[in-house]
Amino acid sequence: MVDDTKTTKSISLDSYGIKNATVRYQLSPRKLQEITVAKGQGVESNNGTLAINTGKYTGRSPRDRFLVEDDYTRDRVWWGKTNKGISPENFDFLQSEIEAYLSGKEIFVRDGYVCADPKYRMNVRTITEYPWSNMFIYNMFLRPDESDLDNFKEEWLVLCAPGYHCPNPEEHGLRQGNFSILNFSKKIALVGGSAYTGEMKKGIFSALNFILPVEKNVLPMHCSANVGDSGDTAIFFGLSGTGKTTLSADPDRKLIGDDEHGWTSENTIFNFEGGCYAKVIDLTEEKEPDIYRAIKPGAILENVIFKDNMEVDYMDSSITQNTRVSYPIYHIDNIQEPSYAANPTNIFFLTCDAFGVLPPISKLTPGQAAYHFISGYTAKVAGTEAGITEPVPSFSACFGEPFMPLHPTVYAEMLSKKMQEAGVNVWLVNTGWTGGPYGIGKRMKLKYTRAMISAAMDGSLEAANTGNYHIHSVFGVQQPRSCPNVPTEVLSPRTTWNNDEGYYKTAYKLSQSFRDNFKQFEEYANAEILAGAPNIK
Repeated sequence: MVDDTKTTKSISLDSYGIKNATVRYQLSPRKLQEITVAKGQGVESNNGTLAINTGKYTGRSPRDRFLVEDDYTRDRVWWGKTNKGISPENFDFLQSEIEAYLSGKEIFVRDGYVCADPKYRMNVRTITEYPWSNMFIYNMFLRPDESDLDNFKEEWLVLCAPGYHCPNPEEHGLRQGNFSILNFSKKIALVGGSAYTGEMKKGIFSALNFILPVEKNVLPMHCSANVGDSGDTAIFFGLSGTGKTTLSADPDRKLIGDDEHGWTSENTIFNFEGGCYAKVIDLTEEKEPDIYRAIKPGAILENVIFKDNMEVDYMDSSITQNTRVSYPIYHIDNIQEPSYAANPTNIFFLTCDAFGVLPPISKLTPGQAAYHFISGYTAKVAGTEAGITEPVPSFSACFGEPFMPLHPTVYAEMLSKKMQEAGVNVWLVNTGWTGGPYGIGKRMKLKYTRAMISAAMDGSLEAANTGNYHIHSVFGVQQPRSCPNVPTEVLSPRTTWNNDEGYYKTAYKLSQSFRDNFKQFEEYANAEILAGAPNIK
């Protein structure tokens, strides 16, 4: 475990309204792990990795996420189901409640920053109730040098109090006692009532998804990114479970980051964060060697189950399907330092199509790229949620709707403009089912997906299919007929079904779902984007 923060500086929290607290400032990961275990808040696995349980909430609580509605946000935010408003007065009340709750306690404070490109760096001070929450921030935010701490001044403040629950939530604009709130005028993120660490991470990155396009002309993206030896950058958009983290962790390419990036007007891609936050359900060293090997002292496992010898049972989802690990990016051997690179050459939209009708890889026109970006499609499979007995389409605008405060077309127009200026190739990759839908077919083999992505990046896929792509009759995408190291029959989803009638019936059903979802965006979309829609009967 690396202890690269050894400051002896002490600070007071009185100016934040937190009185008589015992302040633990900038403790090393090793020390935070020791305190966590000593307090009985975590245990160590058989290789010394800290494991904690986040309690009631094992994932984000999107219905309890709010943005303060004031003069700065009122006419900018895409208000609705995703972005719910709360008054400045209710925010002030909850902030004072958390300050009073944290007063008199042992409190853990960490100074860090986000945005690896120095031009866009944003300092963040995080004040946490739990030591392992503070260790999570060490892993996930960028780590300043000790010399940077002497005159550190935060631009944003995070207050995290999992033990506080609002006793009268409806009176203060809440749904229930837990909450995650962003105040763009005060530049404060509040997290109360939930110990799920992702609330802090996604809070700050949701703030960047508003600040960067509005104030800095930078496109924020929920994506992973890597770069080859020749400087060719690839970015991977995708919702949870589509392989974004897995496919960007390529031993032959340097990892820039696995979740959040900015695309600047200076033609660079930069990582927002300093670590990775990966799902570990069904994890094996064979399938995901980089992630597996990154789980060592300094990492934090969340909500996992152990075998008798304190070996993690990654197959056990009895607490949650959303078992996770956070680790600093330097736990990955092959990383880009500093974590930014030039304009992308290839963009991959990853989808886990549980209907099994999308091609395993296809090339998109600019209009199709914008359409699929705004749609943000993947599918939920049977058994993942109560009541789901067959695949269900799931759409998340910009592949990250819960974290996007602005209207999706703002991000789509920025992306479309940048893609065309950079001359980037855009590919739709189905990491989901082949040979039939979930329950009949099987999941696409990871080795085939990796081979297709590698061929797209090295140019051999384009070379093998120039002028010879098959235009998919339903989705209109360019479907390759051949790809190095991939059986030809795998490239055609219709062929793998061996049931043309069933295939087209399912494909048109999914096509209609795309169109139904897109109705909410039609009045904002231009003709080129609308032409990217799939066909219907």
